Amino acid sequence: MDHKTCSDINDSLTPVSYVETEDNAGYELYITPARMIARRFLQNKLAVIGLVTLITVTIFCFIAPVFYSYSESEQFYIDKNTGEELRASDDSQKLSISVLNSLKPPCAKHILGTNKFGQDMLARIMYGGRISLIVGVSVVLIELFIGIMFGGAAGYYGGIINGVIMRFIDIISSIPDIPLMLILSSMLAVLQIPPKNKIYFTMLIIGLLWWTHVARMVRGCVLSLCKMEFMQAVDATGIKTRHKIFRHLIPNMAPNLIVQATLDLGGVILLESTLSFLGVGVGVPYASWGNMVSLVNDTEILKFHPNIWLPPGLCILAVVMAFNFIGDGLRDAADPRMKGR
Repeated sequence: MDHKTCSDINDSLTPVSYVETEDNAGYELYITPARMIARRFLQNKLAVIGLVTLITVTIFCFIAPVFYSYSESEQFYIDKNTGEELRASDDSQKLSISVLNSLKPPCAKHILGTNKFGQDMLARIMYGGRISLIVGVSVVLIELFIGIMFGGAAGYYGGIINGVIMRFIDIISSIPDIPLMLILSSMLAVLQIPPKNKIYFTMLIIGLLWWTHVARMVRGCVLSLCKMEFMQAVDATGIKTRHKIFRHLIPNMAPNLIVQATLDLGGVILLESTLSFLGVGVGVPYASWGNMVSLVNDTEILKFHPNIWLPPGLCILAVVMAFNFIGDGLRDAADPRMKGR
């Protein structure tokens, strides 16, 4: 049987929220919950890999294009006589005797080659990544705002308000996403909406359809928090309802909301890519990862030009997995009991 000394027992009883080092002997440094979550998060290798991947992709999509000389919609041509590559901004006389430099294999000038429209693939992947990330963040912000409002009201007030809101949520949840987006795409085509502006309508519709699960989660959290002693103490102070919600309830739900938002980002990016593949979203000549992958419908491109569809597909895979790893890591860090389940 092991025997412990008094110092061992005292050490075991020392709260984990305090640490003492030789450099600051006599001083106790409080470890905040945020630091504890960050420490647990950084101990999760997959979460760290996801974070590094996401940072790399963000730099690649938002900063690298500043130093890259080609744009997403710029087309390249080949002079018939000299074989020299021409840009769309070059002399019009030369362009008149040139052909489109389409489906060019990877080379020094075009690292990932060109597509069938003579556009640089690397530039389009950069700009297409911007669309995917912006759509993901925008939709998550919309769903959080709507979900917190409806879920918070349902959980806090209860009664008839709760019943009406929850039935409304059931109705919204029953609407099929993709068929509705296809109908929207047809309407936008009839209204002659510019291709670049179609993505704003896509973000809005996805955000208006994706908030229901957030509302359900918020409602459950509010119902649980309202039964806790600290909220009963808050009620006894007689502060205004909006102060109870925004100063006490929402801050205590923040970890759950952050985890949910991170997990939803991957799902939204995947949905946007699917919709772009089906023709909903950013239109030609503007780039998104989804409409770049849609070129795989061409049998020739599928068989002989994997540089056209494989890189954007891998980017979608990497970003979605990165967000899922980060979300799982945050969930495990915020609630260590969830780890391994």
